[in-house]
Amino acid sequence: MSDAPTAAPVADPAPPPDLVEVGHVAEAYGIRGALKIQPYSAQSEALLGTRTWWLRKGREVRRVEVASARKHGATVAATWPGIADRDQALAWKGWAVLVPRSRFPALAEGEFYWLDLIGCVLIGKSAGGDDVVLGTVSEVSDNGAHAILHVDCAVPVAPGEPVQPALDARGKPRQTLVPFVEAHVRGVDIAARRIDSDWPEGF
Repeated sequence: MSDAPTAAPVADPAPPPDLVEVGHVAEAYGIRGALKIQPYSAQSEALLGTRTWWLRKGREVRRVEVASARKHGATVAATWPGIADRDQALAWKGWAVLVPRSRFPALAEGEFYWLDLIGCVLIGKSAGGDDVVLGTVSEVSDNGAHAILHVDCAVPVAPGEPVQPALDARGKPRQTLVPFVEAHVRGVDIAARRIDSDWPEGF
């Protein structure tokens, strides 16, 4: 952008239908009105790829043209018009930050937004080497070395068959953690909502 935006966040009664919550204002950054944004994953590309953000608190939604945004460790330091000091920045603490999914930057081949992995079915291998549904990805986290799939386990069935949740001895849903690395993941089909792996049944 050649010209810095001058308008403070404004109410938006008709925000884009594909808004995705990608982080929140965690804290003020410094004393000159900057804000510290905490992304909801280690991927901050969605925040850095566009200068138009939407802010939400309760039912209130505002649109803002961000003046600057840059990575700062695990967070994003940002500024927008209308904030001149730390107290004004703190007034935005707790607001959710949203970006339209259609504005996410394209990733390199073989890379995926964590958001797109959530809801995918994880296919693993039975003791006999056959494909089997292990469960559904409910969350993705980062252990510092690579991403981890949090999988809500299912009673193992062949792909395409009805899936039932697997419960522990207390009747609570079981969950397993699967490293999202090439050593285990054989393929990802976002359109089909499917992740193929060699992860063993019952591990």
